[in-house]
Amino acid sequence: MTLVQLRHLIALADHASFSKAAEAAHLSQPALSRSIRALEDELRLPLVDRIGRRVELTVHGRDALERARQIVFDADEL
Repeated sequence: MTLVQLRHLIALADHASFSKAAEAAHLSQPALSRSIRALEDELRLPLVDRIGRRVELTVHGRDALERARQIVFDADEL
């Protein structure tokens, strides 16, 4: 798990769309999707429900998002 992956999760949660989050993160949509998938694989938990073009965080995703926001905030403050 990297800070970059956590930032990607935050962007995805903020935009509720892989394409919009990828644009905000200056990535291609497939790259963002791979980053999120790698994070899900590492955590062994589904973080997002992919509903067509829309994305919703799962219960695990909402928990991870809360922690990700705190970790990224702490890293930025450091």
